Amino acid sequence: MSMCLAVPFKIISTDGEMAVVEVNGLTQNISIALTPEALPGDWVLVHAGYAIHKIDEAEAKETLKLWEEIHEASQY
Repeated sequence: MSMCLAVPFKIISTDGEMAVVEVNGLTQNISIALTPEALPGDWVLVHAGYAIHKIDEAEAKETLKLWEEIHEASQY
């Protein structure tokens, strides 16, 4: 059984329907066609190369904190 999850990224720059995003030093090129309101500096949830939802910074940081806790717990 597999599970697909979305990960928060911060938008660094946009070019039409594409954006460069970053989290924890990892940058990616993604589509923002589904979130046309997203601008540089905004946080978005990214799934399969697409920003699927704009979120606020507090929600993004809380989600990243939970990801870290899950990762640490999986190390044991």
